[in-house]
Amino acid sequence: MQKEDHVEGPSRMTSSQTDCHFCLQPLRGRKYALRDENAYCVPCYDSLYANPCEECKQPIECSSKDLAYKGRHWHEGCFRCAKCHRSLVEKPFAAKDEVLLCTECYSDEYSSKCFRCQKTIMPGSRKMEFKGSSWHESCFVCQHCQQPLGTKPLITKDNENYCVPCFEKQFAHHCYACKKVITSGGVAYHDQPWHQECFVCAGCKTQLSRQRFISKDEYPYCVDCFSKFHAKKCAACKKPIAALGGTKYISLEERQWHGECFSCTKCSVSLVGQEFLTRQDDILCHKCGSAS
Repeated sequence: MQKEDHVEGPSRMTSSQTDCHFCLQPLRGRKYALRDENAYCVPCYDSLYANPCEECKQPIECSSKDLAYKGRHWHEGCFRCAKCHRSLVEKPFAAKDEVLLCTECYSDEYSSKCFRCQKTIMPGSRKMEFKGSSWHESCFVCQHCQQPLGTKPLITKDNENYCVPCFEKQFAHHCYACKKVITSGGVAYHDQPWHQECFVCAGCKTQLSRQRFISKDEYPYCVDCFSKFHAKKCAACKKPIAALGGTKYISLEERQWHGECFSCTKCSVSLVGQEFLTRQDDILCHKCGSAS
């Protein structure tokens, strides 16, 4: 903001300044104004050089204060807020679309409202923006510890913001295996959370998050390890009976057979769905059993 005063009072003039530079009338004993080292009587100066006031459109005479802002000029009494009409002289103000407003009116009209306290964020004050909303810097705090979040990493839950340590303490799942926080992803097994990299076969330690597995005594096993350590063995071929893929097997007392291995001990005819007899450890078809 500039204030421009043009009028010079009576003073000692040089011979070149004894007359008005424009109308050539004597200036001795009269007020005058200087421009480019030339002296003008007040009427001539005003008619030639006075700036028009932005508000009232009248010339700002050299006897008045000329308030200038960005190439525009006002009388001191015309320099007012466009909304509440209070004087802006020696006061902070803001411009919007070339309209001058006091800070209060500008805030009411254009400033953001704080998401937390719903009060206006005054021009010139620091504000934080997050997910399309604005906060006072002092209102943008962790919901749990109430410490300022500033530009630190944060996590939002139910429209509330938390610093990472508080969120992990309050809400984050901890891996059943390593007990550390699961920050992303994870695997649920027996209602317990696991890191993907921690969810491994109890036998060979291969990651199981992307392959089939079998549970035994609350521990997960890959198919190979389960078959090796825990699968039932066929009484005929002694090989493991796989537990996946809908494998059919026959169980008799404490023994199990693959479907294709369940056959007569003597003639090898399949006994699946057939009557059979047992004799000690042998299983016999009806014909072989009757002939013995």
